[in-house]
Amino acid sequence: MNDTPSLAPLLELEGVADAVASARTAIDEVHGHPANRRGWPATAAEASVRAARASAGVAGGAAEIPESGSVAEPQLAGSLRVAEALGNLLGTWQRAPRQALARLHVLAAADLVDDPDELGRPRDAPEVAERLDLLAEILTAPGDPPPGPVVAAVVHGELLALAPFGAADGIVARAAARLVVIGSGLDPKGLVVPEVSYFRRQQEYAERAAGFAGGDARGVAGWITYCCRALESGAREAKSIADAVQES
Repeated sequence: MNDTPSLAPLLELEGVADAVASARTAIDEVHGHPANRRGWPATAAEASVRAARASAGVAGGAAEIPESGSVAEPQLAGSLRVAEALGNLLGTWQRAPRQALARLHVLAAADLVDDPDELGRPRDAPEVAERLDLLAEILTAPGDPPPGPVVAAVVHGELLALAPFGAADGIVARAAARLVVIGSGLDPKGLVVPEVSYFRRQQEYAERAAGFAGGDARGVAGWITYCCRALESGAREAKSIADAVQES
Protein backbone atom coordinates (compact mmCIF):
# COMPACT_ATOMS: atom_id res chain seq x y z
CA MET A 1 0.00 0.00 0.00
CA ASN A 2 1.39 3.42 -0.97
CA ASP A 3 0.96 5.99 1.82
CA THR A 4 2.58 8.84 -0.11
CA PRO A 5 0.15 11.78 -0.24
CA SER A 6 -1.17 12.80 -3.64
CA LEU A 7 -1.19 16.31 -5.02
CA ALA A 8 -4.16 15.52 -7.27
CA PRO A 9 -6.79 16.88 -4.80
CA LEU A 10 -5.18 20.31 -5.11
CA LEU A 11 -6.78 20.59 -8.54
CA GLU A 12 -10.14 20.72 -6.79
CA LEU A 13 -9.24 23.86 -4.85
CA GLU A 14 -10.98 27.06 -5.90
CA GLY A 15 -9.56 28.57 -9.07
CA VAL A 16 -6.70 26.09 -9.47
CA ALA A 17 -7.94 24.11 -12.49
CA ASP A 18 -8.72 27.27 -14.46
CA ALA A 19 -5.37 28.83 -13.55
CA VAL A 20 -3.52 25.70 -14.65
CA ALA A 21 -5.37 25.69 -17.99
CA SER A 22 -4.56 29.36 -18.60
CA ALA A 23 -0.89 28.84 -17.82
CA ARG A 24 -0.70 25.87 -20.18
CA THR A 25 -2.33 27.82 -22.99
CA ALA A 26 0.04 30.76 -22.60
CA ILE A 27 3.10 28.51 -22.58
CA ASP A 28 1.91 26.49 -25.58
CA GLU A 29 1.43 29.70 -27.53
CA VAL A 30 4.95 30.97 -26.88
CA HIS A 31 6.40 27.62 -27.93
CA GLY A 32 4.66 28.16 -31.27
CA HIS A 33 6.41 31.50 -31.85
CA PRO A 34 8.45 31.39 -35.10
CA ALA A 35 11.67 32.29 -33.28
CA ASN A 36 11.19 29.35 -30.91
CA ARG A 37 10.71 26.69 -33.59
CA ARG A 38 14.33 26.52 -34.70
CA GLY A 39 16.06 29.30 -32.82
CA TRP A 40 14.92 28.23 -29.37
CA PRO A 41 18.46 27.62 -27.99
CA ALA A 42 19.11 31.36 -28.22
CA THR A 43 15.79 32.34 -26.64
CA ALA A 44 16.16 29.69 -23.94
CA ALA A 45 19.65 30.97 -23.08
CA GLU A 46 18.34 34.51 -22.69
CA ALA A 47 15.41 33.24 -20.60
CA SER A 48 17.82 31.39 -18.32
CA VAL A 49 19.90 34.50 -17.69
CA ARG A 50 16.82 36.66 -17.04
CA ALA A 51 15.49 34.03 -14.64
CA ALA A 52 18.80 33.97 -12.76
CA ARG A 53 19.00 37.75 -12.51
CA ALA A 54 15.41 38.04 -11.27
CA SER A 55 15.84 35.22 -8.77
CA ALA A 56 18.94 36.89 -7.35
CA GLY A 57 17.03 40.15 -7.10
CA VAL A 58 14.24 38.50 -5.13
CA ALA A 59 16.89 37.10 -2.78
CA GLY A 60 18.16 40.61 -2.14
CA GLY A 61 21.14 40.46 -4.47
CA ALA A 62 22.03 42.29 -7.65
CA ALA A 63 19.69 41.81 -10.58
CA GLU A 64 21.98 43.27 -13.22
CA ILE A 65 25.19 41.84 -14.67
CA PRO A 66 28.02 44.43 -14.71
CA GLU A 67 29.15 45.69 -18.10
CA SER A 68 32.48 44.02 -17.49
CA GLY A 69 30.71 40.66 -17.32
CA SER A 70 32.49 39.86 -14.07
CA VAL A 71 29.96 39.07 -11.35
CA ALA A 72 31.19 39.42 -7.78
CA GLU A 73 27.86 39.88 -5.96
CA PRO A 74 27.30 36.48 -4.26
CA GLN A 75 23.55 36.07 -4.79
CA LEU A 76 23.77 36.82 -8.50
CA ALA A 77 26.91 34.75 -8.98
CA GLY A 78 25.24 31.79 -7.30
CA SER A 79 22.02 32.21 -9.24
CA LEU A 80 23.91 32.28 -12.53
CA ARG A 81 25.82 29.12 -11.60
CA VAL A 82 22.52 27.43 -10.81
CA ALA A 83 21.00 28.51 -14.12
CA GLU A 84 23.95 27.14 -16.06
CA ALA A 85 23.68 23.76 -14.34
CA LEU A 86 19.93 23.14 -14.63
CA GLY A 87 20.08 21.22 -17.90
CA ASN A 88 22.60 18.74 -16.54
CA LEU A 89 20.67 18.40 -13.27
CA LEU A 90 17.33 17.54 -14.83
CA GLY A 91 17.90 13.76 -14.86
CA THR A 92 19.13 13.77 -11.28
CA TRP A 93 16.13 15.83 -10.22
CA GLN A 94 13.72 13.34 -11.72
CA ARG A 95 15.24 10.27 -10.06
CA ALA A 96 16.83 11.70 -6.89
CA PRO A 97 15.39 15.12 -5.98
CA ARG A 98 17.27 15.44 -2.70
CA GLN A 99 20.58 14.91 -4.46
CA ALA A 100 19.69 17.59 -6.99
CA LEU A 101 18.66 20.00 -4.23
CA ALA A 102 22.00 19.48 -2.52
CA ARG A 103 23.83 20.30 -5.73
CA LEU A 104 21.68 23.39 -6.29
CA HIS A 105 22.62 24.59 -2.84
CA VAL A 106 26.33 24.01 -3.43
CA LEU A 107 26.10 26.20 -6.53
CA ALA A 108 23.81 28.85 -5.08
CA ALA A 109 25.49 29.34 -1.70
CA ALA A 110 29.18 28.84 -2.52
CA ASP A 111 29.93 32.51 -1.81
CA LEU A 112 27.47 32.88 1.07
CA VAL A 113 28.62 30.41 3.73
CA ASP A 114 31.87 30.44 5.67
CA ASP A 115 32.11 26.68 6.19
CA PRO A 116 32.28 24.69 2.93
CA ASP A 117 31.01 21.63 4.82
CA GLU A 118 27.63 23.35 5.13
CA LEU A 119 27.16 23.41 1.36
CA GLY A 120 24.55 20.95 0.16
CA ARG A 121 23.71 19.84 3.70
CA PRO A 122 20.21 20.52 5.05
CA ARG A 123 19.84 21.98 8.51
CA ASP A 124 20.11 19.43 11.32
CA ALA A 125 16.48 19.39 12.35
CA PRO A 126 14.12 16.37 12.28
CA GLU A 127 11.31 18.20 10.50
CA VAL A 128 13.66 19.27 7.71
CA ALA A 129 14.72 15.72 6.90
CA GLU A 130 11.16 14.43 7.19
CA ARG A 131 9.67 17.05 4.91
CA LEU A 132 12.44 16.73 2.32
CA ASP A 133 11.97 12.96 2.29
CA LEU A 134 8.22 13.37 1.87
CA LEU A 135 8.70 15.86 -0.96
CA ALA A 136 11.08 13.45 -2.70
CA GLU A 137 8.55 10.64 -2.32
CA ILE A 138 5.81 12.75 -3.87
CA LEU A 139 8.02 13.73 -6.80
CA THR A 140 9.16 10.18 -7.57
CA ALA A 141 5.88 8.36 -6.86
CA PRO A 142 4.77 6.04 -9.68
CA GLY A 143 1.72 6.80 -11.78
CA ASP A 144 0.53 9.83 -13.65
CA PRO A 145 1.79 13.01 -11.98
CA PRO A 146 -0.44 16.03 -11.35
CA PRO A 147 -0.13 18.96 -13.80
CA GLY A 148 3.27 20.62 -13.93
CA PRO A 149 2.05 24.00 -12.65
CA VAL A 150 0.66 22.39 -9.50
CA VAL A 151 3.80 20.36 -8.79
CA ALA A 152 6.05 23.35 -9.44
CA ALA A 153 4.03 25.54 -7.09
CA VAL A 154 4.10 22.94 -4.32
CA VAL A 155 7.85 22.35 -4.65
CA HIS A 156 8.49 26.08 -4.75
CA GLY A 157 6.25 26.87 -1.80
CA GLU A 158 7.43 23.98 0.34
CA LEU A 159 11.11 24.84 -0.10
CA LEU A 160 10.46 28.50 0.68
CA ALA A 161 8.53 27.55 3.82
CA LEU A 162 11.03 24.96 4.99
CA ALA A 163 14.23 26.92 4.19
CA PRO A 164 16.10 23.62 4.42
CA PHE A 165 19.65 24.95 4.08
CA GLY A 166 19.57 28.29 5.83
CA ALA A 167 21.24 30.19 2.99
CA ALA A 168 20.17 30.78 -0.63
CA ASP A 169 16.97 28.82 0.00
CA GLY A 170 14.90 31.10 -2.24
CA ILE A 171 17.29 30.69 -5.15
CA VAL A 172 17.19 26.92 -4.66
CA ALA A 173 13.37 26.92 -4.42
CA ARG A 174 12.91 28.92 -7.62
CA ALA A 175 15.42 26.76 -9.47
CA ALA A 176 13.68 23.58 -8.30
CA ALA A 177 10.35 24.94 -9.55
CA ARG A 178 12.02 25.69 -12.88
CA LEU A 179 13.25 22.09 -13.06
CA VAL A 180 9.69 20.88 -12.51
CA VAL A 181 8.31 23.17 -15.22
CA ILE A 182 10.91 21.93 -17.69
CA GLY A 183 10.95 18.27 -16.68
CA SER A 184 7.17 17.91 -16.58
CA GLY A 185 6.98 18.83 -20.26
CA LEU A 186 5.06 22.01 -19.50
CA ASP A 187 7.94 24.11 -20.83
CA PRO A 188 10.50 21.58 -22.08
CA LYS A 189 12.72 24.19 -23.74
CA GLY A 190 12.88 26.44 -20.70
CA LEU A 191 11.53 29.52 -22.46
CA VAL A 192 9.25 30.90 -19.77
CA VAL A 193 10.48 33.35 -17.10
CA PRO A 194 8.07 33.51 -14.13
CA GLU A 195 10.93 34.75 -11.96
CA VAL A 196 10.57 38.20 -13.50
CA SER A 197 7.05 38.43 -12.13
CA TYR A 198 8.25 37.40 -8.66
CA PHE A 199 10.90 40.11 -8.81
CA ARG A 200 8.53 42.84 -9.97
CA ARG A 201 5.89 41.98 -7.36
CA GLN A 202 7.95 40.93 -4.37
CA GLN A 203 5.41 41.91 -1.72
CA GLU A 204 2.70 39.77 -3.30
CA TYR A 205 5.21 36.96 -3.76
CA ALA A 206 6.05 37.00 -0.06
CA GLU A 207 2.40 37.26 0.99
CA ARG A 208 1.29 34.38 -1.23
CA ALA A 209 4.21 32.22 -0.07
CA ALA A 210 3.24 32.90 3.53
CA GLY A 211 -0.32 31.85 2.71
CA PHE A 212 0.95 28.54 1.35
CA ALA A 213 3.12 28.02 4.42
CA GLY A 214 0.07 28.52 6.62
CA GLY A 215 -1.37 25.34 5.15
CA ASP A 216 -5.08 26.21 4.91
CA ALA A 217 -6.94 25.51 1.68
CA ARG A 218 -7.42 29.16 0.80
CA GLY A 219 -3.73 29.96 1.26
CA VAL A 220 -2.60 26.94 -0.74
CA ALA A 221 -5.02 27.71 -3.56
CA GLY A 222 -3.94 31.35 -3.56
CA TRP A 223 -0.29 30.38 -3.91
CA ILE A 224 -0.90 27.88 -6.72
CA THR A 225 -3.06 30.28 -8.71
CA TYR A 226 -0.50 33.04 -8.12
CA CYS A 227 2.29 30.82 -9.47
CA CYS A 228 0.14 30.01 -12.50
CA ARG A 229 -0.34 33.71 -13.19
CA ALA A 230 3.42 34.16 -12.88
CA LEU A 231 3.86 31.46 -15.53
CA GLU A 232 1.51 33.39 -17.79
CA SER A 233 3.50 36.55 -17.17
CA GLY A 234 6.65 34.52 -17.81
CA ALA A 235 5.23 33.44 -21.14
CA ARG A 236 4.76 37.11 -22.07
CA GLU A 237 8.39 37.71 -21.11
CA ALA A 238 9.34 34.77 -23.32
CA LYS A 239 7.39 36.29 -26.21
CA SER A 240 9.30 39.55 -25.82
CA ILE A 241 12.56 37.59 -26.01
CA ALA A 242 11.39 35.73 -29.12
CA ASP A 243 10.17 38.93 -30.76
CA ALA A 244 13.58 40.55 -30.21
CA VAL A 245 15.38 37.54 -31.70
CA GLN A 246 13.06 37.50 -34.69
CA GLU A 247 13.63 41.18 -35.36
CA SER A 248 17.42 41.03 -35.04
